[in-house]
This record gives sequence, structure tokens and C-alpha cells, in this order.
Amino acid sequence: MITREIVQPEQFRFTDDGVFPNSLLPLLVYRQALIADGQDPASFFEERFAGNDWCNSWRNGVYPFAHYHSTTHEILGVYCGTATLRLGGEHGRNLDVHSGDVVVIPAGVAHQKIDASSDFAVVGAYPDGRDWDLMRGLAGERPKADRKISALPIPDNDPIYGGEGPLRQIWKAAA
Repeated sequence: MITREIVQPEQFRFTDDGVFPNSLLPLLVYRQALIADGQDPASFFEERFAGNDWCNSWRNGVYPFAHYHSTTHEILGVYCGTATLRLGGEHGRNLDVHSGDVVVIPAGVAHQKIDASSDFAVVGAYPDGRDWDLMRGLAGERPKADRKISALPIPDNDPIYGGEGPLRQIWKAAA
């Protein structure tokens, strides 16, 4: 397993488009932050995230429909393959992700898989092991979802680097 020095994340901002609330907090992409080798690379991601209190993890892909979460922020650690994700809704942007990339999605930011290699797989997790919901931008979801999102705290730890990682500083400056 390889852990690189602190990787400064790329930042992407998505504003409310009338369907998806998106967020004042930037979505963060840590490129090639975690490189796992061996028989079970997903466990390396799970252990790193859990060690920084991003728990309630799962292994799978990313839904092919636009959705967001109002009860928690989410992390996606790409441990295998490549994909194109659409972030921010229909008028957002497409982003290519590769094995070793880690994406931190603020609550409210729409995300979906547009295309992926046959071996694409991620580990997902949530700060403090929060439970997630599945919101699809349907009529009636807001303003209740907006209130839940605005009540969420900034996580205590960066999912990769803990208390010393860049997430808290970046998100506090944006909030």
C-alpha cells in the first residue's frame, strides 16, 4: 500500500440549479492520493477512511442517475478502474476519475456515473458513520432537504489525512 505526501485537492463548486441544492462547500478531488496493491485494495481504502472516522462504508459503483444526500457528506475512493462522473446536475460538469482518486462530495451536490470501465469500483463512506438518504431532485424534496443540509457540521477529520488534512480548512473558508 502506498500513501503519498498530502495531496492538495482540486476544488469544484456547484450552485443551486433549482433542482439540486448543490453546496457552498466545494467538492474535493484528491488525485492519486491512495494507491493500493495486493489482493484486497478496497480494504486499504476502508481502513484509511475508518481511521479518520469516515465509516458506514460500502463497496460498489456509483448510481447511473443524478442523486444527492441531505443527511451526510460522502466520500468515494476509487480502488479499481476509471469512470466519468457528472457532478452538480444536468448543467454541472463531467469529471474523469481513476484508481487512486478520492472524491469528497458535500451534502446536496448531485452526482451520477455517466460511463465507466467494466472493473470500476469504489469504497463509499460517511463522516461519523452517518446514515445516508437518497434524494433525486424530485418535487417536494425541498425545503426539508435544504434544512437538513444546512444543519450538517463540517467533519472533524479529512478522510485521508485526519485532523491535519486540507478538508476542514477549505470547507471552513467556504462556509
